[in-house]
Amino acid sequence: MNTMCLVNLNKGDRKTRNLLELIDKLERDKALSYKEWVKLIKGESPEIRDYACAKASAVRDAVYGRDIYIRGLIEISNYCKNDCLYCGIRCSNRNADRYRLNKEEILDCCAQGYELGFRTFVLQGGEDPHYTDEVMVDIVSSIRALYPDCAITLSLGERTMESYRRLREAGADRYLLRHETANEEHYGKLHPANLSCSNRKQCLYNLKELGYQVGAGFMVGAPYQTAENLAEYMLFLKELNPAMVGIGPFIPHHDTPFADFEAGTLEQTIFFLALIRLMLPGTLLPATTALGTIDPKGREKGFDAGANVVMPNLSPKDYRKKYELYDNKIHTDSEAAENKRQLEKMVEAASYRIAAVRGDSKNM
Repeated sequence: MNTMCLVNLNKGDRKTRNLLELIDKLERDKALSYKEWVKLIKGESPEIRDYACAKASAVRDAVYGRDIYIRGLIEISNYCKNDCLYCGIRCSNRNADRYRLNKEEILDCCAQGYELGFRTFVLQGGEDPHYTDEVMVDIVSSIRALYPDCAITLSLGERTMESYRRLREAGADRYLLRHETANEEHYGKLHPANLSCSNRKQCLYNLKELGYQVGAGFMVGAPYQTAENLAEYMLFLKELNPAMVGIGPFIPHHDTPFADFEAGTLEQTIFFLALIRLMLPGTLLPATTALGTIDPKGREKGFDAGANVVMPNLSPKDYRKKYELYDNKIHTDSEAAENKRQLEKMVEAASYRIAAVRGDSKNM
């Protein structure tokens, strides 16, 4: 089907051919100019998207094969000191049912995950002041001692250079910190005044300097987002050259100021997955839970656009629904780590295979 798509599209009108040429250029040069990005983003159509996805899938196959890497996600806390306007666990949401995991609970999750075959643990949470450097160093070093063959990924927001250094020395391998937007003005429309786009970017550069495998990313279809904003995101990602890029559609949460905004679309998210794969062939690209939330086949469609990572949930069952960044987040079935066989069946049915290994990035 992809071959037919490529053949037929090459017979399109001049505008279509120009957009196809931009995708070809991106595949060849791994870069576009700002104006070219804006033109390509504004010109998105089903035909252009299918063409990009077919090329991206082929690039992923050439670099990683058909392997889908699994990560065990442990959502350690839904407390957060920040008040980001789009987030369901923002500090001003008095309706959030708060929790935090202690060291023993986190280690229990790791033990369960290791038994299930997971070789990467992702500790994710809000910016919870409870998890000081001392607390996190103890947790990370304990996981490293117990599971020396596993990768430890942290996703705990903005911290100081010294904090990142201590966590790295304790045994953390990777750090995920979505930049959300690369434009300061747009950043200000999504975040409170005490947060800045410049500091977010600096944190990412600090992490790279310390030797982390760094993950960045953004929401597709976020409030007030423009094609020009998205072009800036892509230029920033090219400059940063991260080991992983996590993107997903914006999905509103009912207890935030953006409750009535429209969600981002599966189609545009898929398009950007493909574009990122073409620009950064060796990066790791998750098919996120958010994709599966807006479409039952969202993750499979993500694979077909070049994605190669999934993150089933290892968190204690009683807490999973409480980590609600957006409405209707799925947390059962193949999203649950204990249903690994069901996840394997889903992946195999889509003509891919689960790889129960560390799965390090080839974009190092």
